[in-house]
Amino acid sequence: MSTTIFITLIVYKCVLLAVGLWAQHLNKDQEDYFLGGRQLGPVVAAISYGSSSASAWTLLGMSGLAYTIGLTAVWVAAGAIAGAAIAWFWIAPRLMEVTARKGHITVVDFMADGASKNDVSRIKVIATLIILFCFIIYMSSQFQGAGNVFESTFAMSSSGSILLGGTIILIYTLLGGFWAVSLTDTIQGILMLFAAILLPVMSWIAIGGAEGFQAILALPPSEDWLSFTGSNAGWMALGTIAGSIAVGLGTFGQPHLLNRFMALKSKKALRQASVLSVFWFALVFGGMCMLGLAGRTLLPELDNPETLFFALTSDLLPGVTGAIVVAAVLSAIMSTVDSMLLVAAACVVHDLGAGRFIKNKPLLMSRITMTVLATAAVMLAISLPSSIFDRVIFAWNMIGAAFGPVIIVSLSGRKIAKNGVVGAMLAGCLSTFVFSMMPHTPGDLLQRAGPFLLATVILLIMSGKSRVALVK
Repeated sequence: MSTTIFITLIVYKCVLLAVGLWAQHLNKDQEDYFLGGRQLGPVVAAISYGSSSASAWTLLGMSGLAYTIGLTAVWVAAGAIAGAAIAWFWIAPRLMEVTARKGHITVVDFMADGASKNDVSRIKVIATLIILFCFIIYMSSQFQGAGNVFESTFAMSSSGSILLGGTIILIYTLLGGFWAVSLTDTIQGILMLFAAILLPVMSWIAIGGAEGFQAILALPPSEDWLSFTGSNAGWMALGTIAGSIAVGLGTFGQPHLLNRFMALKSKKALRQASVLSVFWFALVFGGMCMLGLAGRTLLPELDNPETLFFALTSDLLPGVTGAIVVAAVLSAIMSTVDSMLLVAAACVVHDLGAGRFIKNKPLLMSRITMTVLATAAVMLAISLPSSIFDRVIFAWNMIGAAFGPVIIVSLSGRKIAKNGVVGAMLAGCLSTFVFSMMPHTPGDLLQRAGPFLLATVILLIMSGKSRVALVK
């Protein structure tokens, strides 16, 4: 089977590189390179958004989480789906309208709009540093996921596979910019959807359907594992549910997702993409929860829950189909990393104006920036391996808390002070550090919701009676 998987991956990567080469001719200026000329259609927008959001932590981490904690994982999936729905139906139409009207290229442009020259500089520098820090952590977890793929499939070292995957992603992102990223993410999102439907269905059949699922009752600790709140009751149970759902809060501040809204070509495309994207999220997250639950019956003694996806692929699917499913995991990894590389480059080149340092060649500077960031993320993945789920959630929470409150409050039409934007970003970022080091609360409620709420409160207090509004 490993030979079939290898051939499939070679073909798959060649397709991605071909897309990158083709997309080169579409890039005439920064708006083309970073936003696709604001001509994104509904299918590409919806599926590329989903695949960029639901990375390796969904296929590997989410299935492993359901395997470990049981039905309580359903609330994490519900939070992710709810976050996507709110983002598409409330944030997207407002952000699309105001950024198109004002010609914003990046999310940071939007947050700094209307500020004085000094405030603009502070906002852009702080926002860029937060984005670079969080994205390197996030991307390193994706490269680690790539290492898990090759370690589970071939006789390759984790370090070698991380370097290989990182090189492929970097090349097609460098070549084609936003169009290459969006089109390849769409291909990858379709593969992820295929895997998220097929593998859970095959697992469900393998355990004998509903009757076979009852075998879980015999597995210790069956009572807590089959409870929607685990071993918690009362206020602890409510905290578990709220904390799990709070994962969705991070959605509101992710620049690599918000730029899909800014790139949409029309309101009609927005309406169609909203429905498609939420439907995609429901199928993928629901499928991974089902896979984790079924996997507990099929492989009750699995040492590392985050390898469940690969173990069941090997056991249940024939050669070519299994190869496509393994490619889906690499898809999940690539679709997030390429989007993050592009956003990070936009921050350095457009927001900080670094393009002027190379004879006014912003696209060249963008490519240099992406190369440096990808290298840093690869080195972190090799030198400091960690749980994919934990590392992703930390970076997700931090950037969501730093930017989400500013986005939500600004789009609500409330007048905000620009020093409040700086205060909110710093509060969200630093409190994520502090809360992550504290003892875990039920559902990690404090760690996931605390920074977001604190940043929101600080933004509102510091704004007071400000006369600056981003949305008019």
